[in-house]
Amino acid sequence: MVIFMKKYYDTLKSITLFEGIDEADFTSLLTCLKAHTTHYHKNRTIFQIGDAAVNVGILLTGQAQVIKEDYYGNRALLTNLDQGMLFGETFVCANIKKLPVSVIATAESDILFIDYRRLTTSCTNACNFHNRIIQNMLRILAMKNLILNQKIEFIQKRSTREKLLAYLSFEAQRAGSNHFTIPFNRQELADYLSVDRSAMSAELCRLRDSGMLEFNKSNFNLLS
Repeated sequence: MVIFMKKYYDTLKSITLFEGIDEADFTSLLTCLKAHTTHYHKNRTIFQIGDAAVNVGILLTGQAQVIKEDYYGNRALLTNLDQGMLFGETFVCANIKKLPVSVIATAESDILFIDYRRLTTSCTNACNFHNRIIQNMLRILAMKNLILNQKIEFIQKRSTREKLLAYLSFEAQRAGSNHFTIPFNRQELADYLSVDRSAMSAELCRLRDSGMLEFNKSNFNLLS
């Protein structure tokens, strides 16, 4: 655990879940939460649809995606995961027995797993950091709810054009600039917005030709 702390402490202290936790308490905290790490190669499955909802995952290094497939194999990209982000917490906190989504590593990734039962309840040792962890988890769940509501605003638009403009406008506002980079390639963006990739690409070209935007791969410039 000491070696682990030296390697990942800078990442851990930046994670919202551990905000306000003293450095001296981290080793005891991770032991109390039965924390362990696993390395995943690119394109390997971290969580599979139907797996038991037991652990909360934290991305220490790398990248991953949360996806959902329907009965016919149609894939929807729910969100991208970057370093420091949690996944699985919504389902385990809601006491959902089996995961309705999959999580796939999209790069070489190290994942920290923690036991959610230890996360949300005080232990017999009455560790003084448990209340802070529970408060932090509530903040994370609230923020995830806001992000989900934002995505609903995108995909409820009637046309592919409206979905694209709503999403790209949001990214420009978040970046504070008309020039910005999105975290998706073309297929991922189509999956995220729940649209056909070919139709979306054609719409992007029409928006470019009409002088509304410029783009190069994942880099965009909204024009007034």
